[in-house]
Amino acid sequence: MLTRDFLLKADCRTAFGDIEETLLWSAEQRAASLAATLACRPDNSPVWIFGYGSLIWNPALEFVESATGTLPGWHRAFCLRLTVGRGTVHQPGRMLALKEGGRTTGVAYRLAEETLEQELTLLWKREMVTGCYLPRWCPLALDDGRTVSALVFIMDPRHPLYEPDTQAPHIAPLIAAASGPLGTNAQYLFSLEQALLSLGMRDDGLVDLLDAVRRCQGNAS
Repeated sequence: MLTRDFLLKADCRTAFGDIEETLLWSAEQRAASLAATLACRPDNSPVWIFGYGSLIWNPALEFVESATGTLPGWHRAFCLRLTVGRGTVHQPGRMLALKEGGRTTGVAYRLAEETLEQELTLLWKREMVTGCYLPRWCPLALDDGRTVSALVFIMDPRHPLYEPDTQAPHIAPLIAAASGPLGTNAQYLFSLEQALLSLGMRDDGLVDLLDAVRRCQGNAS
């Protein structure tokens, strides 16, 4: 289970699984990425983090406010080849990211200014182990009527682990079979389903994938 304590103590070289040396980012690389992202912070506004995957049900962050909202222009896609965490190099799964087009609902978290760097350093340790995401500031429409600038992790299509084919028939067998130190790939998908349902949210793009993964698991039993 990925917890705050796990992240605080984790050695990124080993805690998530066997990461290929050429893909592993150093602490210095993560710090440089975080500094570059903060340098682009819009008008010194409050920092919101948009969660569209496991950050919804397991933020592992200390925050002062949370709110549901919608991110326009991006949609969920299991387009990241998963070789650590919930997959391995020999039996890779697929991890969630964002690709252009559509919209995504999720949960946003506002961080306290006094602990901002500490929380973001922890977030970078969680999300940027291989530098596979592009951190961006995006306008986010909160359900309470506010529009905020939120930090969003989108897929870097130039990254070696990017996989363009996200069709359910292709990726469902991968997700159904993959597992690693943090659990199974399928459980991640099912946790996402439950988290969205608990918030009254629906992602039509996940329906076929959920059905296909369950069929794969049924055939394997």
